[in-house]
Amino acid sequence: MHYVAIALLLLVAVTFSGIVARLLPLPLPLLQIATGALLGGMLGVRIPLDPEIFFLLFIPPLLFLDGWRIPKGAFFRDLRPILTLAVGLVIFTVVGMGFFIQWLIPAMPLTVAFALAAILAPTDPVALAAVRGSTPLPPRLRHILQGEALLNDAAGLDCFRFAVAAAVTGSFSLTQTALGFVWMAVAGVAIGAATALACGYALRGLGRLGGEDTGVQILVSLLVPFAAYLAAEHLGGSGILAAAAAGITAHHVDLHGPELAATRMARTAVWNTVQGAMNGIIFVLLGEQLVRILNADLGEARYSAVAGDGTLLLYILAITAALAGLRFVWVWASLYLTRIRREIATAGQRLLLVTVTALAGVRGAVTLAGVLSLPLLLPDGSAFPGRELAVVIAMGVILLSLLLASFALPPLVRYLLATPQMADIGDERSARTVATRAALERLQTLRDGVQEGDEAAEVEREALDYLLQLYRRRLDDSDGHRGGHRSTLARAEREFHLAALAAERERLFRLRIEQRIDDELHRKLVLEVDLIEASLRSADQMR
Repeated sequence: MHYVAIALLLLVAVTFSGIVARLLPLPLPLLQIATGALLGGMLGVRIPLDPEIFFLLFIPPLLFLDGWRIPKGAFFRDLRPILTLAVGLVIFTVVGMGFFIQWLIPAMPLTVAFALAAILAPTDPVALAAVRGSTPLPPRLRHILQGEALLNDAAGLDCFRFAVAAAVTGSFSLTQTALGFVWMAVAGVAIGAATALACGYALRGLGRLGGEDTGVQILVSLLVPFAAYLAAEHLGGSGILAAAAAGITAHHVDLHGPELAATRMARTAVWNTVQGAMNGIIFVLLGEQLVRILNADLGEARYSAVAGDGTLLLYILAITAALAGLRFVWVWASLYLTRIRREIATAGQRLLLVTVTALAGVRGAVTLAGVLSLPLLLPDGSAFPGRELAVVIAMGVILLSLLLASFALPPLVRYLLATPQMADIGDERSARTVATRAALERLQTLRDGVQEGDEAAEVEREALDYLLQLYRRRLDDSDGHRGGHRSTLARAEREFHLAALAAERERLFRLRIEQRIDDELHRKLVLEVDLIEASLRSADQMR
């Protein structure tokens, strides 16, 4: 099948699964996997995958976006527990699971077992968000899990690449590996940050010379993760860490040189689409590849000293249980090494927090992308040992972790109390108050500067008085006077405003259908209505 046709087919599959997810109360990743299985099983679609190209296309943008969107204040505030999960737990998992997998499946070489353990170590926040549905995690726990997922992607994937290199070359040196890991980490972070800084400030300079171009800004943001990844790989650094560091740095550049509002909104929409499409394609490919590999002959690897004449299902169950057990033990131990333990009053809540954190270790897109990047052949032309078995086990663990989290996580999260937030991070109310007071000061300064006398000055004063009244009401609202009448009034105003906007939009569409306005004017007026509605709904959700 032609690659263009394959790409279109995958996008159609992602769209179809998204529509079905609106109709059925099932996690989207599971529906996407089922769609891929349908393509590979009933329809007989076969999608060829080049592991290196697959890794290049999917990993850099996903890690870049994670780095860009992670809350930086929460990330650095809870850096210690994040590092214990993202680095300590990854090493603990790689070592423990590597020996466990090789003991469970003697037919699998030890280096391949370590590679499989390394690629099973990273967790997936996107899959976790999909399976927990309408049951939100406490904010601090969510931020810690996001930080873990960002850093353990890099740690796990780099460990994976060292293990694969050992399997391919047949040699391994702990000293050289440790030194190489340090160099890759330092070089990757430095190159990723430098790439994002160079691109960001170059665009700022061009914008000052000729005005900001929204299309160019968005295109550069899409290319930065690939540039950082390829530059780091070429110079011997970690392309994975480079992509993540570029995302964090790009956010820093945005803070010190804000773009136009239209650029930010358009870029957010584009990246949301890219993220949804890429994650969806990965899960669709998981289903298609799973059907194909299950039909392959795995030979003696189906049997082991533990399972006897058992099947792959026993391997997947045992490995998933071992992963959850190792995660539970590590989280329980690390809880007593951090200050979070002192912030949780009861032993029952601590046990519940550890259990939720253990179940939240859902495997997803990064695990699949990594395991599919396993080489097909060794340098001598022979098949890479145990590749098919490693891929199907990784797929099975992804499926089982998704199912386990889908059914067990939501009821547990409902009983989990929120861990306290640190005071120096601030909150929504104080931020709204400070911003509103800044607006009032600017408006009052403008009001004081209006000259007396002519009709134009009267119009300016009337407009400023109207805006001052709106901001003073907002200040009263954000200062905490939202109980009783004022809270009810604000809610009623939003509801009536949304109803009015709906009527306004409906009439604009009617005017266009009746050809009383043209397309350009129709798009402009509808966009204005949409932006006002989005602002109202966003404020309502934040309350």
